[in-house]
Amino acid sequence: MTADIQEKIKQSETRIFKAVFPNTTNHYDTLFGGTAMQFMDEVAFITATRFTRKVVVTVSSDRIDFKKPIPAGTIIELIGKIIKIGTTSLDVKVDIFVEDMYSDERHKAISGTFTFVALDENKKPCSIL
Repeated sequence: MTADIQEKIKQSETRIFKAVFPNTTNHYDTLFGGTAMQFMDEVAFITATRFTRKVVVTVSSDRIDFKKPIPAGTIIELIGKIIKIGTTSLDVKVDIFVEDMYSDERHKAISGTFTFVALDENKKPCSIL
């Protein structure tokens, strides 16, 4: 991998913070799994777009591991990173870290991978580089 591509990967890393409010939680007072997946797909999309600067669409999500519950009243950080580059597609790994609002406690709660394909003006796959 060239230094230019490595730099582009580094610059496309995306970090978003959100507060977990009651309107995003389930009956266990933890973040809905579907809401977490929506947040993750959004961060993955932004990461892929920042890397390619092209129209991209999600074509798959691969194994999303819910390792720890995310309680209401916490802060989450979503981090998207490019982990694989193909000709017309790329993979983005998204990790969600949860931290208590009133302490320094922080841990990884969820991880998943999303695959995107770049599309041209005719909605056909095109080169991402």
